[in-house]
This record gives sequence, C-alpha cells and structure tokens, in this order.
Amino acid sequence: MSTNCDTVLILGSAPNAVEAAAWPRAQFDHVVAINNAWAVRPDWSYLIHPEDFPEARRPVDLKQGQQIVDYRQYIPQQNAFGGVVYAGGTMAFTAGYWALGALRPRVIGFMGCDMMYAGAGNTHFYGTGEADPLRDDVTLQSLEAKSARLALLAAEMGCACVNLSTEPSRLVFPRLSVAALRAAEQPALTNPPGVALAREREVALGYSAPDGRYWEQLDAFEPDKLAAIDATWLSALEGASIAVA
Repeated sequence: MSTNCDTVLILGSAPNAVEAAAWPRAQFDHVVAINNAWAVRPDWSYLIHPEDFPEARRPVDLKQGQQIVDYRQYIPQQNAFGGVVYAGGTMAFTAGYWALGALRPRVIGFMGCDMMYAGAGNTHFYGTGEADPLRDDVTLQSLEAKSARLALLAAEMGCACVNLSTEPSRLVFPRLSVAALRAAEQPALTNPPGVALAREREVALGYSAPDGRYWEQLDAFEPDKLAAIDATWLSALEGASIAVA
C-alpha cells in the first residue's frame, strides 16, 4: 500500500468522544468527524454524514482545509470494498472505508465509536440521541463481524485499524493509546486465505446495493446468509494476527 498520509482519527458521538478534545492535533494528519462529532473539536478535516443528517446540526462556516463528505463520496468507496450490505450500514464503518480508500492512511484510530449504549442517561456526548447501530438492520447482525471485516481488509492494504477508547466496545480492533499512534507498526496479515474465502463467499452470494439504499430492497437479502458471511469474517479474524504494537 502506498500511503497518502500517516494517521487518521475517526471521531464518533459516544459520550467518551469529548476525551478527544484535548488530544494533540499533531498526532493526526486528518480528523474525520461523524455527524455531530464535528462539535467536539474545531480542527477537524472532514465531516462525514448521511443524507438525512439535519442541516440544523451541520457547521455553518467551514475553515480552510475543512470538507464535507456525503453519500456522493462515500458510496463509491463502500462499493470499492464490496458494498454497504457487507460493510455494514452504520456511519462508523462507512467512515472507515471512506478514509481507507480516499485518504489511504497507515493507521486509522477510532474514538467515540464503541457502539455500546447505556440503558439510561446520555447515549451521546451531546445528550440522548438515536442509537443508529441498534436499529433492526440486516447488515448489522454482528457489529463485531463488521469491524473484523474492516480491520482485515485494511490490514490487507497495510493499514492498521485501532481503537483509541478505553471503554467497553463492540469493535474488535486492537487497543492503542493516542501517544503510541504514530509508532504503531504496520499490521502483518497472517491469514490471507481466510480473508480470500470471506470475499469469495460475498461475491458468490451477490448481494448488492450500488446506490447505497439497501433498505429499499431488504426483501432481497436473507439474514441467515448474511450471518454466515459474518461468521466467516470472525473466523478469518481468529486465524489472523494484526497486532500493531
């Protein structure tokens, strides 16, 4: 993989996202904020959001170097990595695939993307919000499998996906501190046959939503067949070593 940059921070909206407000900007070449997370720190590089993200919650004035990423940019990147049906229809994974394809970093660090939601109290750093990954969605039967897929495909390109959070998480990425981010080693993928098998089974199944609107054709996707694909990705991860420190 020929990298375009070294490190990228993907910042979600979990309550612990506010910890990233004090992190040195020098640790990241780019900060990709998901939805409301642009409000956590003013020096973000990209704001990525879906079509239905309310305009009232979007920044009014962009600083030099800041860009908005919407479906016109991220859907082609998702499709390049097999499509949203297999990637998982939630913005944390969308941001990961977009960053992997568009920015081509050596390390992607995730923060505020643990996808763990308390039964009471604040679900997001800004208060109570809609827990997108918890919706009834055929593409999100296993958040662990979807994160395994992203980690393995990234490792195949020489990019490490790491979790900068210290909280319980549905992400299966290796944990890493912010201070160690730039020193992270390039991941060595030791189970390429497992990755190849998972990709082959996806291709054979043939599920596709090129426009990203998979929810408009849910009857075309069988949950048990997608669950079998998820199991293949988890098995591939078990047989792989993607340690980065």
